[in-house]
Amino acid sequence: MSVPSNPLGKTLYLGYRNLPFFTRTARRERLRERDGTAIVVRDNRFHVREAVDWLIRAQESSPDRGVARGYSLTWSQHFDARGWQPSYPETTGYIIPTFFDCARYLNDADLGRRALEMAHWEMAVQLPSGAVMGGTVDRRPPTPAVFNTGQVILGWLRAHRESGEKAFLEAARRAGAFLVANQSADGSWSQGNSRFANSRTTTYNSRVGWALILLGQRCGDDSFLQAGRRAMHHTLSRQQENGWFADNCLSDPQAPLLHTIVYAMEGLAGAAEALDEASWWQYVILPATHLRERLPPDGRLPGRFNPAWQPTVSWCCLTGSAQLAGIWLRLAQRSGDPSWTEAARRLLTFLKTTQNCVTEHPGLRGGIKGSHPLDGGYGPYELLNWAAKFFIDALLLDDATDPAGVAESSPAPG
Repeated sequence: MSVPSNPLGKTLYLGYRNLPFFTRTARRERLRERDGTAIVVRDNRFHVREAVDWLIRAQESSPDRGVARGYSLTWSQHFDARGWQPSYPETTGYIIPTFFDCARYLNDADLGRRALEMAHWEMAVQLPSGAVMGGTVDRRPPTPAVFNTGQVILGWLRAHRESGEKAFLEAARRAGAFLVANQSADGSWSQGNSRFANSRTTTYNSRVGWALILLGQRCGDDSFLQAGRRAMHHTLSRQQENGWFADNCLSDPQAPLLHTIVYAMEGLAGAAEALDEASWWQYVILPATHLRERLPPDGRLPGRFNPAWQPTVSWCCLTGSAQLAGIWLRLAQRSGDPSWTEAARRLLTFLKTTQNCVTEHPGLRGGIKGSHPLDGGYGPYELLNWAAKFFIDALLLDDATDPAGVAESSPAPG
């Protein structure tokens, strides 16, 4: 739609372009959600391929070899644009292991090539301090972010394992040195946190501790291992008796996002596996159980919870749901308890209904939105690269748990 030539018309256009209904694609997607029309395929491979192809388009949209943060279906005031967003170093970092996994799962060697491109790009944008920057790559001046640095370490370690390129391990060492230098005595990080989130509520930095443990094991460097252990103990100090994590949200620590709740759990689970600390799993099982008790029959788990594990919103945080499905499947693998698998598949079946696999729109097809419905409180009217990543990870885990157990094709719940 062209901008009207008269001044009044232009002013009205610039005001209305921010409204969701001004975008035909967004309006149609909201109608699709309301009507409950969706494709849900029993074979996870179909949904993985669709999500991977969306991530490929996200990478191809960028002038560099990073992965676009997401796609805005409406005008984004933050980016002052609609469509593909700039590359995001943080999430590109942890998409790297997912692409290596999918290269094997889909028998597609090109995905491994793309993962190495991402890892090389991450080295190109690494800050002189060794840190990874906060926000998207266009943010100026670039500033360090502890959490982002830990996530890219995970990508570099996997790229090093797959390729043997020493440069990846050296980049990870430099990043680890930045993290150790900025860690407080109690295992937390009070400095060096992203300027794009609340720097005082970062219990989800447990995923940074996990990355440091893996780095220490790969390098044989005890300073990284000990820093990772300190981070884990800090995470445990923030967990309440009922399993809820204090100070654990990007914006509202009294009602944290499911996304950051599960981040804290993922860090603990990863560290427990890496260090063979069996006792740490109980601190994952406790919140996982509370969340399973809140799961409705249709799989639409609310996106924020208060300290009593009561939901505080009606919309779903799709990233958090995908992450939680992965945690539940890991618990199923460890325990053999089918109730974890059943809960995870309820979540995954619902997530499949939110993935539009019919449209020809390149920014919408196959991606995973921030929220359901589309106008919910997390990434409204956006598709996010990390949502697609965690959705893929959970589907791969589901196949590894029991490839015959995925729900039959069905329409979206009403």
